[in-house]
Amino acid sequence: MLFSIEQEGKDRRIVLKTGRPDLAEVYLAYMRGDRKYLVEFVDACAVAGGDRREKWVIIISTQFGCPAGCLMCDAGGGYLGDLTADEMLWQIRTVVEAHPELDPRTCRKFKVQFARMGEPSLNDAVLEVIRWLGKEYPNCIPCVATLAVAGREAWFRELLDLREGFRDLQLQFSVNTTDAALRDELMPIGKMSFDRIARYGETFYRPGSRKPSLNFAVSDSLPLDPAVVARTFDPDRFVIKLTPLNPTRSARDNALVSLDGPGGDASLLDIRTEQFRALGYEVVCSIGDWEENRIGSNCGQLAARSAREDIS
Repeated sequence: MLFSIEQEGKDRRIVLKTGRPDLAEVYLAYMRGDRKYLVEFVDACAVAGGDRREKWVIIISTQFGCPAGCLMCDAGGGYLGDLTADEMLWQIRTVVEAHPELDPRTCRKFKVQFARMGEPSLNDAVLEVIRWLGKEYPNCIPCVATLAVAGREAWFRELLDLREGFRDLQLQFSVNTTDAALRDELMPIGKMSFDRIARYGETFYRPGSRKPSLNFAVSDSLPLDPAVVARTFDPDRFVIKLTPLNPTRSARDNALVSLDGPGGDASLLDIRTEQFRALGYEVVCSIGDWEENRIGSNCGQLAARSAREDIS
């Protein structure tokens, strides 16, 4: 059996669960019997009415910490390697078992996002978990958020094969800025060029499914020129996702201006949205709920706090 559950409860412990059941709850847990192996995972639902039958999203970690060291992400630092397939599955099971009245197979939209702590494309076991999800939850929509790490061509080729087993397998490239030099500074790890991302995304896209998304962190600190995007990325193959830069500790420490309250970046978001739409792009504004910032449901916030304080 690929995924054993014999060790559950023996070497894994939920340290803290915080948030609101009708919005998002963040779990902090350690594994391998050692508090240094911390992970976060999230149980989220449709904001309107908190209805998981309508939309249920589980967001899991794929690595202990993250080797990328992005300047705006609290998940970086203290990198201790990859989670096993079983350790990722345990996060999914923990959330599902917290709602015994629900069967994910009956949800209108059930998503598992590989988007919490860690860079999914650096962990081969992520592909095992996606393959398992296709068998256990045929209605599942896996969602991979990646920096488009260079040198992982075999991993991305296998992801192409796996998408055929799902009605939709979503892919998000975290680009964040159109300034190439700043992109390297923000995300100091080897990454695909815009041209390589475009070629892969065009191959990945299937008519009738969601287009691969290019995610940009909206902030006065981060240059974003829609014309630069349009020179490389076909609006018929890519969707634009605009997300206000989250108010993480790392962002503050690196003097990156982030959302300072509900509606804080609304005007800038509106401007960028209209610019991209004028170029023919579909645009998704992922503003979310300001309460999520208070909850700490941005990547790495809870684990980073735990490293500073004893919250167990």
